Amino acid sequence: MRVLMLSLLVLAACQTAPVTPARPAAEPFYHLVDLTDDYAAFYDRTQGMETQTRVAAFKAAFIPLFPGFYEPSEGTTQEQMDRMIARSLEQFPEIRERYMITRASFAPDMAAAQAAFLATFPDARPVGDIYFVHSLGRMDGGTREYNGRTYFIFGADVMARIHTPGQARPFFNHEIFHFYHAPYFPECEAVWCSLWAEGLAVYVAEQINPGASDAALLLTTPRPIRPEVDANLPRAACTVKAVIDSERQEDYAPLFFGNGNPAGLPPRFGYYVGYLVAKEAGRTHSVQELAHMRPAEVRPLIDAALNTMAPTCPPPGN
Repeated sequence: MRVLMLSLLVLAACQTAPVTPARPAAEPFYHLVDLTDDYAAFYDRTQGMETQTRVAAFKAAFIPLFPGFYEPSEGTTQEQMDRMIARSLEQFPEIRERYMITRASFAPDMAAAQAAFLATFPDARPVGDIYFVHSLGRMDGGTREYNGRTYFIFGADVMARIHTPGQARPFFNHEIFHFYHAPYFPECEAVWCSLWAEGLAVYVAEQINPGASDAALLLTTPRPIRPEVDANLPRAACTVKAVIDSERQEDYAPLFFGNGNPAGLPPRFGYYVGYLVAKEAGRTHSVQELAHMRPAEVRPLIDAALNTMAPTCPPPGN
């Protein structure tokens, strides 16, 4: 470095015009805030503590590291949060080996996902901070808002349970796409909005990762979704059409949460129906075009795709 600096000074002395300052380094695509090892270290140093004391020590250690995340929110009480902390510590030995493998594979998997995503969406902007944490069993990945700030979070504990370590690239592409997609398709409460946002994320992850398995595309939790929906596609489409404009949680939950079983369909079947909608739209539009569509452009595509799957539906209640 000293030789290089001397060479630059000699070159500058020979020039009549000032040297143009070097451009600053490009902003990194993300900055990792990794709290996964902090959790493992806390577990080790607090073994043998009485549960209540250990939970109190956990809160004292981790709330300052990630304000909001380890505190009650979204209807969760402090008592419920304390139980989640205690349960996570009790169950940690069961997942520790996969948890640590997941931790070690995060950076290389994310680097591969980042490169593949930018090859498809070169206009993608940096995502900022990514928090990699023990989520107390609440999430494998997504965004959450605390104190007016939106955080991009991955839960190593849930990832360790439901993802194969070293094969998370499609999952990361799915979540990065949500971040990329948000400015073009603002969040709304109606079922059709989530149908598009989640289905398109699955479709994009598949397009970026040709040959990705249903497990990698998040279509096997809590049980395989594709075979049951394919066998009952008109019923699945009609079930979605019946609640397409609903904003009620009881209509949304069976389609996108891991519980419920409407009309004999698998939990979270909305992800796969949304994927089929996006795939149908992809016959005439590139993934870049689909990603940049505004809500007014999207809704007709959804209706057309659902009508293709189920041209007629029985009256509500039948």
